[in-house]
Amino acid sequence: MALAERSGLTVDRGIVVNEFLETNVPGIFAAGDAARWPDPHTGELTRIEHWVLAERQGQVAALNMLGRRERFNAVPFFWSQHFDVTIRYVGRAEKWDVIEVVGSLDARDASVRFVRDGRMTAVATVGRDRACLEAELALEQTESTGGR
Repeated sequence: MALAERSGLTVDRGIVVNEFLETNVPGIFAAGDAARWPDPHTGELTRIEHWVLAERQGQVAALNMLGRRERFNAVPFFWSQHFDVTIRYVGRAEKWDVIEVVGSLDARDASVRFVRDGRMTAVATVGRDRACLEAELALEQTESTGGR
């Protein structure tokens, strides 16, 4: 990040980019683990360090370098596998009012919903891949309310 700062790029827990993945310096783009972009679903800046998201951002950034004006509007997500346990997370919940657990974490069969201002902002699942996909679809269908 020091190189980015010395180059005049805005840095705030990552290289800050707009919805087109362009930095504050016209013609300079950032994607992947270093980029912090405005999540259109919460209205807040976010940074997710996951290879699939980095790949998708790279594709959008490349198109925009070629003159297209495509917004990066994917719902943030990641997953991890630890032996026989798969954890999936979709959305963004840096802050929340309520956490709702459905199922049993001990049994490795649960969904955890993060709710802020009465609205689901993220879901983490253990052993419930379909529930995570359904949550992703629900989040894709919501409009940004500026984080509310």
